[in-house]
Amino acid sequence: MNPPRGKILVIRGGAIGDFILTLPAIAALRRQFPETHLEVLGYPHIVQLALIGGLVDAVRSIEARSLAGFFARSGALSPELAAYFAGFNVIVSYLYDPDRVFQTNVASCSRAQFIVGPHRPNERQRIHATEVFLKPLERLAIFEADYLPRLVFDNQPQADHCLALHPGSGSEAKNWPEAGWAELLQHLVNKTNLDLLLVGGEAEGGRLQRLAAALPPARTWVAQSLPLTELARQLRSCVAFVGHDSGISHLAAALGLPGLVLWGKSAQQIWRPQGEHIVILKPTNSLATLGASQVFAELMSILDAIQSRR
Repeated sequence: MNPPRGKILVIRGGAIGDFILTLPAIAALRRQFPETHLEVLGYPHIVQLALIGGLVDAVRSIEARSLAGFFARSGALSPELAAYFAGFNVIVSYLYDPDRVFQTNVASCSRAQFIVGPHRPNERQRIHATEVFLKPLERLAIFEADYLPRLVFDNQPQADHCLALHPGSGSEAKNWPEAGWAELLQHLVNKTNLDLLLVGGEAEGGRLQRLAAALPPARTWVAQSLPLTELARQLRSCVAFVGHDSGISHLAAALGLPGLVLWGKSAQQIWRPQGEHIVILKPTNSLATLGASQVFAELMSILDAIQSRR
């Protein structure tokens, strides 16, 4: 199938990590149909990454009130959105739609080929999420694809003196204790000449400020609650990244940063960031058992490897 003048829509909700793990599927569509208009319907602050990264031609918000009717049986369908869906030749949806209500409503106003993708992997199958999200594209004769999420914004060179650290995640259960981060940061200040970029959102605000307060101001920057596209550019200017099982770790990996990810109980085989130089450090028991000296030593090995590749 190759609709040269057609249009393809990818619908993707979910959090930052979910979207980034879907990037290989979006990139595969871009490569297979380079002349076709490719659009993403999703959360604007997240899907902008694919637009700025040149993977899609347009994005549209899934948060529009007028979409509500498409999620209800016999719902009142917005004429404007009905015309919107009718304008596509192929629709690939990763929405949670177990009763196919959304699919049925779209089919009532659009003749597009509707391809259903899973909103998340079945963890019992132990297959990485990127592979799971690529599988539905076999209906479009896409059988081989790059499984690594990749985001390229510009030719901004990576620095050799700034390290990005994200001491948080969407769940405290996934976080290394703050005391460990504080000790690691002191190792970095005392034993390296690296500048430190602490990143996070509202949830990590207090933590970022407390950690930064103990560091030399001339070597420390705090990037809190930045738009994702701006955060991506900030991360891209760093030499490496340290974080948890989080969407920001997936973002750093997609940007090509080498990194160290402190991993808790999530299934690595399914959810680990897919990066060429990402190291997972998973303790035998809980994250609380990780010592700062062990994390520092692992990080120094990563930084040494970066130097050897230059």
